[in-house]
Amino acid sequence: MNPHAPAMLDVAGTTLSKADVQRLRHPLTGGLILFARNFENRRQLTELTAAAKKARPDLLICVDHEGGRVQRFRTDGFTHLPAMRVLGEMWMKDPLTATDAASAAGHVLATELRACGVDLSFTPVLDLDFGASSVIGSRAFHRDARVVSLLAKSLMHGLLRGGMGNCGKHFPGHGYVKADSHTAVPLDKRSLKAILAEDAKPYEWLSTTLTGVMPAHVVYPKVDHRPAGFSERWLKDILRGQMGFTGVIFSDDLSMEGARHLDGAQLTYVEAACLALEAGCDMVLLCNQSVDGGAAVDELLAGLGEAVAQGHWHPDPDSEVRRSALLPQTVPLAWDELMHDPVYQRALERLP
Repeated sequence: MNPHAPAMLDVAGTTLSKADVQRLRHPLTGGLILFARNFENRRQLTELTAAAKKARPDLLICVDHEGGRVQRFRTDGFTHLPAMRVLGEMWMKDPLTATDAASAAGHVLATELRACGVDLSFTPVLDLDFGASSVIGSRAFHRDARVVSLLAKSLMHGLLRGGMGNCGKHFPGHGYVKADSHTAVPLDKRSLKAILAEDAKPYEWLSTTLTGVMPAHVVYPKVDHRPAGFSERWLKDILRGQMGFTGVIFSDDLSMEGARHLDGAQLTYVEAACLALEAGCDMVLLCNQSVDGGAAVDELLAGLGEAVAQGHWHPDPDSEVRRSALLPQTVPLAWDELMHDPVYQRALERLP
């Protein structure tokens, strides 16, 4: 086991190049995130994940596969999962049927991905639906933190039954701000008390259920001048200290605009990664930088190594233990077996 393998990278295509294999084998690489461009069909996806695991057996293979408009794989048998808002709307009519549907969605999501070699989906979204955020929108379950928490817990039960962990996002909450952190640096000017009373409540109530958390690239200036993903106050003091979270903290994508500006300066990817790791992140994501040859990916891996040597980043062995704990502990059903599995079939019937 590496002392700490914090980098999560992507690859450009549907097969691994020699450069991809070399990057995945780098001692600081711990994860691979897949996108729609990496998918042609189930067979190809399964071969890609197998090749990645051959290059790096302890690699954590992830994807953003929530349902609704954020679902990377949609063809060749993958079930079209509902947007989380649909489950929130079901709750308003029949809460217990909605929780069962949420568990069904989690089970279908986990088992289909795992049948193709994917270990983890970055789900569920725990942001509250204030009706303001275009980037969150229908990805949120509900406006009420209590409803969000119970539907998310039900979804996570389905994931767990399918042998998959979870990742609540975007801590402490991205639903209140209008700006999209992919293209801007959103500001949420509410007080800590107001945020903890509503947006962050799901993280407190799910503290023993969540296995992963992804902080928001949002600045909450009344709490810290840094975005939450770069803030020791948010990650170490509040999320870990006050709320007792024990799982993996993933940075959101470091190539997003909301991750690149700090104290009036534009950060390099290496600088952003080191700040996120020092603030309390266990893993840092750098997405969509492999498509033009991967120079930025190579710079990140080399830069993290230099940062360790220079004392700008201090590897945490506990981070590696947490990352390893997210690797599936059970053997998944192959796709053909899954199609005849009564638990899976029942879950399909319960989807909205």
